[in-house]
Amino acid sequence: MDFALTNEQEMVVDTVRTFVERELVPHEEEVERQGDVSPDLVARIRDRSLEAGIYAANMPAEFGGGGLDNLTMALVDRAFGWTQYALHYVVARPSNILLACTGDQVEEYLLPTIRGERVDCLAMSEPGAGSDVRGMSCRAVRDGDDYVVNGTKHFISHADLADYTILFAATGEEDTPRGPKKLITSFLVDHDTPGLEVAPGYNSVSNRGYHNLILNFDDCRVPASKVLGRSTGASRWPTSGWGPPGSRWPPSAWAGLTGPCPWPWNGRLHGSSSARRSASFRGSRSSWPTCGPAWWRPS
Repeated sequence: MDFALTNEQEMVVDTVRTFVERELVPHEEEVERQGDVSPDLVARIRDRSLEAGIYAANMPAEFGGGGLDNLTMALVDRAFGWTQYALHYVVARPSNILLACTGDQVEEYLLPTIRGERVDCLAMSEPGAGSDVRGMSCRAVRDGDDYVVNGTKHFISHADLADYTILFAATGEEDTPRGPKKLITSFLVDHDTPGLEVAPGYNSVSNRGYHNLILNFDDCRVPASKVLGRSTGASRWPTSGWGPPGSRWPPSAWAGLTGPCPWPWNGRLHGSSSARRSASFRGSRSSWPTCGPAWWRPS
């Protein structure tokens, strides 16, 4: 069996490597120092990545995305993983669940997000449940043409950069042979919706510039037209590509964690460029027990 990368995969990876080196690595020390990615830099990275054709690379080509398969996206995120998450997150990989958009949702959310005009974030984790979906207590109760949402989500990555949230909330229960089963529905909630507060979150160790936030819902009214996919259908979520059973991370996200491994990249990033990194960032990276995967071959 041949595990070598295809010519197309090699070209995609080389494009991302070059982008990371030229557009992201030079700003690492600035992000380390400020603990933030400035709005001007966010706009610049987004524009450059759109020009390079690597923005929304995970989304289908028929919608304007890059149309990359899971393996190639894993290669892409591994290459992005060389630099700080706060920087490479700006080059968005929209949540795959957005492919469940229907009707007006396609023009209002899916397509603008792929074009870089809107940014999404995913709200699932809760203070009392973590990522245990069945344990969530944030509830959405149907009231006429709306749902009224109450509850709290936390550790919501980069909600400060997002225009809207893909919210998961409990909407009832159903009886099963094993007992009552909580029903979960996903919603598209604009951040200017009354009753939604985007509050500061928690500081992250050795991850400067990355922000997680807290979302507080207090009688937040969300139109029923904002339901994403089928209502009260947790078992029918369009979660293709989210990763191994029990995980809400796609394979590409796991690949990004291996990015800091000291592979040579033709001597470009493992050398003069890495020398520009701040001592704290470089030091934390050097202690990570990561290594190249089996399919990696020095070029």
